[in-house]
Amino acid sequence: MLNSTEPAAGSRMKPITFIAFFLIGSLLAAAPARAAERVDLELVVATDVSRSIDEGEARLQREGVAAAFLDSGVIGAIRSGALGRIAVAYIDYSSQPYNRIIIDWRVIHDRASATAFAETLLRTPLTYGRRTSISDAIEHGVALIEKNAFAGTRRVIDVSGDGPNNHGSLVAEARDQAVAKGIIVNGLPIMNDPGAGLRSRYYLPDLDQYYAGCVIGGTGAFQVPARDFKDFARAIKKKLILEIAGLAPPKAPLLRGRVIRAATAPPVGPGFRLGCDIGEKQRYRSWREPDAP
Repeated sequence: MLNSTEPAAGSRMKPITFIAFFLIGSLLAAAPARAAERVDLELVVATDVSRSIDEGEARLQREGVAAAFLDSGVIGAIRSGALGRIAVAYIDYSSQPYNRIIIDWRVIHDRASATAFAETLLRTPLTYGRRTSISDAIEHGVALIEKNAFAGTRRVIDVSGDGPNNHGSLVAEARDQAVAKGIIVNGLPIMNDPGAGLRSRYYLPDLDQYYAGCVIGGTGAFQVPARDFKDFARAIKKKLILEIAGLAPPKAPLLRGRVIRAATAPPVGPGFRLGCDIGEKQRYRSWREPDAP
């Protein structure tokens, strides 16, 4: 029988338990945090899989990106960096809840790692969504960049698509928020003309001008338009080489329609002749193309 003046066993353990937890906490606090891996570039590749994209077009985008990472020019650009490695994530976007991370962050530093990335892309099933939310793609890209385990000399979101933003946040606002965090947004508008009578109400003949004014932004931001989906592989290869090397295409006159142009942009785009909310207006049928003079 315990003496009435002797504390119970449980009471004797409390100070010991407290001290143990205190020591463990102090050790954890003193332990250095794991340093982020340094890379030349953190790159999010975001491809459009909205309803306007059919299976063949989605496949052309996926195969185009895979082919680009197998290209000796892209691999050479990666290896020529100060660190000789980049971190890449690939997402399919349309709108919530259809956005998907196809490949989470991978370090690419040589032909073997580039080939592994490309092969993963090619064997991963295609995804499909609804609406076009370029703003979702940008916001998703920002979240991926901010939460990863890398420290990139540059941070870039590469967005491709065949139409304007028509869902989610306003695209210019999402772009400006990304730029404020030091993230560059580059673009690859697909100048796809589905033909008279078959045009989606979201079709813009000068989509490249919309991208220049409302989507891309940040120091050195640029776009490389594609004539159509068959031209996507050429455009994405050129664009990746420029992005990885930290370059921008030479300035060219602003051209409309199906003529390819490459443009640089100031940190905040100048807007678009029909407004950066043209996609939202089209969605709610509150706008129509004015009659030509």
